[in-house]
Amino acid sequence: MKKILLIVVTLAFSVVTILALQDVGYLGIFTGQLQNWGEIQVIVDLVIVCALAVLWMLGDARARGLNPWPYVLITLFAGSFGPLLYLLRREFA
Repeated sequence: MKKILLIVVTLAFSVVTILALQDVGYLGIFTGQLQNWGEIQVIVDLVIVCALAVLWMLGDARARGLNPWPYVLITLFAGSFGPLLYLLRREFA
């Protein structure tokens, strides 16, 4: 059940991301979030959550003998895709 949920969430998020990229482009996703303090707060919140996810991935991957670095890089450039793909990799390992 966990695998199915991870696949569904990843695919749904992929669709939303593709639509956003088509609409505003990669940089537009970020520049659109810098218009006021409310939007800046959301970006800062996401950066904090992604940083915490990276720290968790590093420790979890070390304990499981997995290489976390591809997922860390994905997180740096594509946000939640890094942890989602890491969780999928971990479930199918």
